[in-house]
Amino acid sequence: MPAPVRAAYSYCEAVTGQQARNFAYGIRLLPAPKRQAMSALYAFSRRVDDIGDGPLEPEVKHARLQDTRSLLGRIRDGAVDEDDTDPVAVALAHAAQTFPVPLGGLDELIDGVLMDVTGETYETWDDLKVYCRCVAGAIGRLSLGVFGTEPGARQAERAPEYADTLGLALQLTNILRDVREDAEEGRTYLPADDLAKFGCSAGFASSEPPAGADFAGLVHFEVRRARALFAEGYRLLPMLDRRSGACVAAMAGIYRRLLDRIERDPEAVLRGRVSLPGREKAYVAVRGLSGLDARHVSRQSARRRT
Repeated sequence: MPAPVRAAYSYCEAVTGQQARNFAYGIRLLPAPKRQAMSALYAFSRRVDDIGDGPLEPEVKHARLQDTRSLLGRIRDGAVDEDDTDPVAVALAHAAQTFPVPLGGLDELIDGVLMDVTGETYETWDDLKVYCRCVAGAIGRLSLGVFGTEPGARQAERAPEYADTLGLALQLTNILRDVREDAEEGRTYLPADDLAKFGCSAGFASSEPPAGADFAGLVHFEVRRARALFAEGYRLLPMLDRRSGACVAAMAGIYRRLLDRIERDPEAVLRGRVSLPGREKAYVAVRGLSGLDARHVSRQSARRRT
């Protein structure tokens, strides 16, 4: 690997380690080429997210996102040289040459962040799914381009669908975890019809639920929805090689445990960010590497077929 490309990957891995602890726990289980490619995908995605979440005026954000889309076009066209001054572009260009990464997924991510910039709100779960597919389902499909599927894996043609669904599960967990933080930024992601059903239409501007609201009922309703998505998305695991499956199981397992914590104490998400201690994340990573989750899903699938 040429020195400029190695340096570009090192930059992306540093960004990933500093800004994506949960993601980094998963990808450290991958062999170096896949870990580097995943870091490049994360670093580009982080750039897009930072534009959307930053303090710039909406019209400036829109222009920056269009510039980023143009850069993606250059990467897709093979027009980024190894000695380009943008290390993220260099790394992503090399990753896209090495693995069959569907770069259109990053266009979808930009589309999703533009929804944030324009202040999009969501009336129904079907509406919110469109956003989640852009900002998370697409990342699942991009990641699958790096992981690949095992030769002869059953129903491998459905792998992109399962990767997309797992992305939705992670994103809905994120939305529940960040409900107070998002409210402080003037954003509401949970569907308006769900909020109305549980008396939560007033929003989440304080550490207490809205007066008269069934906030716990709302959280438990969304938790059940997320669990169903995890159950469907986990069908991807037996289709992956051992280390790729371990990576996915570790990342998804961390979010499932976050979901467990949120379910036990729904109001915790109004008091601050719910997180897992490092030792628990390490346990999830070891469990993923052992293949326990993949074997469990395989047994469940076998029972369905009989």
